[in-house]
Amino acid sequence: MSEPLSTGAAGLFGWKAITSLASTGAVGAALAGVVVMSMTPPKSKQEWRVAITSTVMGSIGGGACLARYLGIQHWADDPIGLVALLCVVFTCGLPAWALVRSLFKYIEKRKDASIDEIVKDVKEIV
Repeated sequence: MSEPLSTGAAGLFGWKAITSLASTGAVGAALAGVVVMSMTPPKSKQEWRVAITSTVMGSIGGGACLARYLGIQHWADDPIGLVALLCVVFTCGLPAWALVRSLFKYIEKRKDASIDEIVKDVKEIV
């Protein structure tokens, strides 16, 4: 039978580890990456690396900016609030993935075009 003190310490350590990961956005970013990779798998390893990096950075950076903008940082004081912040971080990664995928498709479609033609296309779109 294990000691109550060591079991309690391990449980406390586990809880602290989980809440610190959730509060930094790592869990939300990882989940966003898994979801988007499942929806539309990348065609190459290079595209996969760029897309997952963009998704994770969009999740963490976008989630932090949105939480700051909305003034919801105090949600981190409560376990249910951490879950809500996790959802915010997760949601911010999805647009980053969509932008990167769109950029890859555009580049693939226009790979033989000159820079002048690409700039002209972008000016027409914007």
